[in-house]
Amino acid sequence: MEHRTRPKGADYARRINRVLDYIDKHLDEDLTVDALSDVANFSKFHFHRQFSQHCGISVARYIQFMRLKRAAYRLAFNPTAPIIDVAFDSGFENPESFSRAFKAAFGQTPSAFRKTPDWASWSARTRISRPPSERMNDMDVKIIDVEPILVAALEHRGSPALLNDSVQRFIAWRKSSGLSPVSTCATYGVPYNDPNTTPPEEFRFDICGSAPAPVAANEQGVVTKTIPGGRCAMTIHAGSRDRIDETVYALYRDWLPESGEELRDFPVYFHYLNLDHDTPEHRHLTEIYLPLK
Repeated sequence: MEHRTRPKGADYARRINRVLDYIDKHLDEDLTVDALSDVANFSKFHFHRQFSQHCGISVARYIQFMRLKRAAYRLAFNPTAPIIDVAFDSGFENPESFSRAFKAAFGQTPSAFRKTPDWASWSARTRISRPPSERMNDMDVKIIDVEPILVAALEHRGSPALLNDSVQRFIAWRKSSGLSPVSTCATYGVPYNDPNTTPPEEFRFDICGSAPAPVAANEQGVVTKTIPGGRCAMTIHAGSRDRIDETVYALYRDWLPESGEELRDFPVYFHYLNLDHDTPEHRHLTEIYLPLK
């Protein structure tokens, strides 16, 4: 009798990641277990077990949770979107069932979240384990020269869980200053620390927008800074920005040692190519710049 070698853990992780990517790209569609188990190339029984083992929740709960997470962004950052539309777009038949599920997931009703989002609680509740990704396999890295960029910067200091509070303050400043819409002003992020290894109170992150001139004093605390020019390794992270650390780690861990390059004394930074919170996460594009000597 022929004995087949069972796939190793890395192969199982690849299959589950394939499913997660498929869910991201088809979140508005009817995602059946039959279809998803085919994507993973598991039987339905083994698919349920492997998905729960890798992600910590069932596939049905994961799909609903990702739809609710997208809804939370729309509620907070797109105040003109009616809650009933957000409910229907999230796959719920009526606002009441949407409200119950949203509150169960995030501890606030949709209307309360829109008015005063508790980002710290939201951040804690949105942590879902995922199998490790192999970003380096499809990473295209280019070395380019960039010009210095004058930016208006809001300096976030403190827990990464509260970063969205700072983002909302920066958006309020942008609207009041006229440096909006974002289609005419580029948006950048400068992380000075790794949020996964830095004590929350020491985390630093600058939320930046390109500026034609130094900014005036303002109540939001936005200041003028410059992102320095020079040589950079640049690659594009496609997909949820919650997973941008996977691409950053691959740059540092895999690309840099093989490149022979040396780092310059400025942190990696991000250029967000699309910021519309109605855009599905799998279509988010972010340029990552790694400054080099």
